[in-house]
Amino acid sequence: MKTNTKKMVLSALFLALALILPLITGRIPKIGKALLPMHIPVMLCGFICGPKWGALVGLIAPVMRSLIFRMPHLFPDAAIMTFELPVYGLIVGLTYMAFKKKTWAVYPSLIIAMLAGRLIWGVVRFAFLGLFETNFSFAMFWSVGFANALPGIILQLVLVPFVVILLKKARLTVE
Repeated sequence: MKTNTKKMVLSALFLALALILPLITGRIPKIGKALLPMHIPVMLCGFICGPKWGALVGLIAPVMRSLIFRMPHLFPDAAIMTFELPVYGLIVGLTYMAFKKKTWAVYPSLIIAMLAGRLIWGVVRFAFLGLFETNFSFAMFWSVGFANALPGIILQLVLVPFVVILLKKARLTVE
């Protein structure tokens, strides 16, 4: 099978995971939001299929999930996530490629992407909420973007590198 076809099929799998994982964690909304289940497949897609595919899955997943399952709400949550999630897939893929896909590069690539995505999330959230004269302070950015998301951040730092390294060792990655 050609490389582009493999990437397309794997990206469809990651998109399906981004749609389904929140169903598992979403039974308890506070826990579901804290675990950031849509982020994981997008990041994995960026690592495995590359920045273009990771960004594409990140762009499509929130809107598709909102339209199919009515969660996250289309506005403002899914709309904000359509800026945030592509950044994760794009940056993780670009940085990992820049480090020539070395095993040690999984962690810095992931951390750089996580910080960039959170920053975009904060800027877009501030812009969107500013349209409705709602305050979005730095304290709220820190609280919602990092403190409340800490379980998901920890999960990403443990699970994503484990899966990427495992797939790489098993030679199941797409070159």
